[in-house]
Amino acid sequence: MIILGIDPGLRTTGFGVIHKHGHQLRYIASGTIKSGEGELPARLKIILDGVAEVAATYKPDCAAIEKVFVNVNPQSTLLLGQARGAAICALVSHDLPVAEYSPTQLKQAVVGTGRAAKEQVQDMVSRLLALPGLPGSDAADALGVAICHAHSLDMVAIAGAAQALQILQGSKPARRSLRALAAGLANDPLAPVAAKRTARGATLPPSSATTAIATKATTAIDLGALRMRRGRLVG
Repeated sequence: MIILGIDPGLRTTGFGVIHKHGHQLRYIASGTIKSGEGELPARLKIILDGVAEVAATYKPDCAAIEKVFVNVNPQSTLLLGQARGAAICALVSHDLPVAEYSPTQLKQAVVGTGRAAKEQVQDMVSRLLALPGLPGSDAADALGVAICHAHSLDMVAIAGAAQALQILQGSKPARRSLRALAAGLANDPLAPVAAKRTARGATLPPSSATTAIATKATTAIDLGALRMRRGRLVG
C-alpha cells in the first residue's frame, strides 16, 4: 500500500510518500510545493496543481493530511484552512480516501509524546524510515502524517481481531490467530505505541486462556530501542 502524507501550508506545502507492506514502512519520496507570493487565488491554484501532480506521479492508494490548528491570529488560521482545502480537493479529484490527523496525533504516533518538538519529529522520521539524513521540516511533517496513518491502519486491524475473538468466544482458531498476531508484533520494531492502548482496551471473551494470550500480545507491542526519555531520544 502506498500512502501519501500532506502537511498543508500557504507558503510551503510538504508531501511525503511511503510504502506500507505489513508492518514494514519504506520511504519512497518527499518534498515541498512552494506557492510563492502574489494573489491568494493564484497561490491556491499552485497548491492544487502541485498536490495533484504528486498524486498522479506516485499513484498512492490513500492519503492523509494534517488538521488545521488554531493560531493566535485568526487571519492566518483562515488562510491555512484555504490552503488545506486546495490540497484536499486535489486528493479527492484523484479518488483518494483522505484521513485527517491533528498535530498532537502525528507527534504521538511518530515520537511517542504529543508535545514533541519539530526537531524530534524530524529525527524520528529519519530513524523510522532509515533515511540517510534529516528531512526538511515540512517534508518530515508530511512523512509523519503518512506514518501516523499507517499506524492507524494497524490499530484498526488489531481492533478487528479483538472483535472477531468476541464472536468466536475463545475457540481454538481464535487463539491461534491471536498467537500469530502477538508473534508478528513482537518482531516488528515499528509497531505503534498507540496499538498497545488499543489491545489493552479491547473487550475479550472471559476465558482465562484467551486473557493470558491477549496479555502476551499487549506486552509484545513495543517500539523496541526507539524510546523517549524525558524529552531526549535514546537508542
